[in-house]
Amino acid sequence: MKPFPILLGILFAASTLAQTPYDSSAEFERYARMLREKALLKLEPQVVIPTANRPLNRPKYPWRNNIVTTTFWIGEAASANNPVNNHASCWDLNWSGSYGGFDNPDPAARRNGFIPVNFLPKQNPFYCALPYNDVTRGTTKPEARSVIPWFNDAFERDGQSVCRDRWIRIRSRGGKDCYAQWSDCGPFRTDHWQYVFGDERPKPNLNQGAGLDVSPAVRDYLTLSSTDVTDWQFVDFKDVPRGPWSMYGDNNSFVQLAHHVPLRSAKLEPPKTSAPTPQQPVGPTVLLK
Repeated sequence: MKPFPILLGILFAASTLAQTPYDSSAEFERYARMLREKALLKLEPQVVIPTANRPLNRPKYPWRNNIVTTTFWIGEAASANNPVNNHASCWDLNWSGSYGGFDNPDPAARRNGFIPVNFLPKQNPFYCALPYNDVTRGTTKPEARSVIPWFNDAFERDGQSVCRDRWIRIRSRGGKDCYAQWSDCGPFRTDHWQYVFGDERPKPNLNQGAGLDVSPAVRDYLTLSSTDVTDWQFVDFKDVPRGPWSMYGDNNSFVQLAHHVPLRSAKLEPPKTSAPTPQQPVGPTVLLK
């Protein structure tokens, strides 16, 4: 800030007091302060500090449109375009064991219900990965509280993910909707919250800039190619309709509800629909311990 021009302005105003409509020193002082404030506004940029994390006109869970989407699967071996194997996930070192086996992506090795032919999955076969992990080295990342929209509702303790098993809605280019649970982190990154929760696009990577990985069940339900384009958004469990994604898995919110197992967060509301009828099989499950 350069005070010299401001002082000149005030002195100039004082020299012309007789020519102003201000007859008293008090009135002139107010006039001089007004001149100073106007000068400061010209010299210093105005900074607007947001009072909320999300603008008032921004939807709670905006769509991420035209996202390159690739297929991955539990038990997938590492390769050039898959730098780590998928026997483990970011949140489960024994992901294959927890799931019940190799989630073979070969259509010939799958059956109606979008599950493998040789076993019933112990976790939801409709799963996905996004390039962010809210925990690292056993602690919750510092930005998680401010960038994750549901953090305050779902947080239980430091180091426990509030992203794991969260539901997302995925839409194909043909307009068909599918629902899946967030079960791993990727493709390629685990730190891109600016895309997952913000307005950035996915970063360039070896899979054509992919920003979403989906399971073979999601691929088959939406009839996607191994690399395709979809839109996606987060969705609260209460807004997830029943479908093939509601039938299997001890981590599946629908199955937990049907078997009276407490949901991962007691603050999350269940869907408004009724519990499954005998015509809507739930499938086997392993209760959470």
